[in-house]
Amino acid sequence: MDNSPSSSTPARRSLRRFFKGSVIAAFVAGAALTAGVAAVASGAPHLHGRHAIGSPEQAAKHVDRMLARLYSELNVNAAQQTQIDPLVKQAVTDLLPMHRQLHEAHTQALQLLAQTPLDRNALEQARQRHLQLADQASRRLVQLVADVGDQLTPAQRQQLVDHLGKHHAPKQG
Repeated sequence: MDNSPSSSTPARRSLRRFFKGSVIAAFVAGAALTAGVAAVASGAPHLHGRHAIGSPEQAAKHVDRMLARLYSELNVNAAQQTQIDPLVKQAVTDLLPMHRQLHEAHTQALQLLAQTPLDRNALEQARQRHLQLADQASRRLVQLVADVGDQLTPAQRQQLVDHLGKHHAPKQG
């Protein structure tokens, strides 16, 4: 196996970008996607700053504000909202513990990295656990997106895709 820096640099950068936003980035992207888009955004690294969601109450308020804005923009009717709201609230309940676990896994990985001697096996185990948690969150988000997508019209889903394309496009520069 070639372990030279050039052979794994793009993959490592991609993995770092994915985990930089952690599950909360996926959650926020997924909450935006709850209006039905069929793909999950890869994450937004800025979420640990001004958009950090700590408690379940903070998460619920944040999701309510975001959904209200999306409902308005997509002209989601009251019947659709009645179907979508419980789907999103359950996803929040399911995903917040995963976010905390990912934060703990990140902290553990940093502690392992600071140890002397470096324990490569422990680092690998931490990486695998992190991947398992990210996979769980991703699966839950895909379920949410599909469930919510069933509640929207094709035109509303396309409006959402257009909206997300503007706001979640990779930054140039």
